[in-house]
Amino acid sequence: MSSFYNPRRKGNLYNPDISFRLSRSKIDLFLNCPRCFYLDRKLGVAQPPGFPFSLNSAVDKLLKKEFDILREIGQQHPLMKKFGVDAIPFRHEKLDEWRDPFKGITYKDKNTNFIITGGVDDIWVNPQKELMIVDYKATSKEEEVSLDAEWQIGYKRQMEIYQWLFRKNGFKVSKTGFFVYCNGKTNMDKFDAKLEFDIKIIPYTGEDLWVEDVVINAFRCLNDNKLPQGSPDCDFCRYRNAAKELEE
Repeated sequence: MSSFYNPRRKGNLYNPDISFRLSRSKIDLFLNCPRCFYLDRKLGVAQPPGFPFSLNSAVDKLLKKEFDILREIGQQHPLMKKFGVDAIPFRHEKLDEWRDPFKGITYKDKNTNFIITGGVDDIWVNPQKELMIVDYKATSKEEEVSLDAEWQIGYKRQMEIYQWLFRKNGFKVSKTGFFVYCNGKTNMDKFDAKLEFDIKIIPYTGEDLWVEDVVINAFRCLNDNKLPQGSPDCDFCRYRNAAKELEE
């Protein structure tokens, strides 16, 4: 965690009179805890930042390079063939912008004046000319990777928001997206300064009908003049409440 973390900020606060950028991750924050969302986006008190996952970032960067080579020549990746994915990497002049977490693909919602944003990892296209949203994930565990854990609901919502954003931008989007899941091997005989991965492509059928209702609810939350209740599952709220009881 950065030693320069400032728990209070004065910029990038919600103002109903101007367009307000709302990222995919902040929508997820609202779903996880409306109180933390309100403190962050309206009052300028964000949750402490987590540690950067440098290895995950390295895997992400290398996967993009690998798929981009095949994107240029319009060919399938061997992983696509292995897992029966009938698609090729999608070429588009705005791909780098869509991948940029500080830009991403955007959509301005006229009902809320929110500019919804999200930075994708990759996009594939099938023979029906439907875009297929792709997200890269990296981990290291003994069991086979899946999407079955309760906490992975955030991964699924992430995929569905990206699908929604591309549909709002006029693209034909398949309900099927994919997670390229890289699992670092720990059963090798020796390290040899080399980390090897088992890579699995996991399909996921998304449903984005919930997104617009959540955007409206987030808008109502920010336009309320009182702090909302925290989520009972929010570790940050539990910590603040416990500390406050002892301080008082």
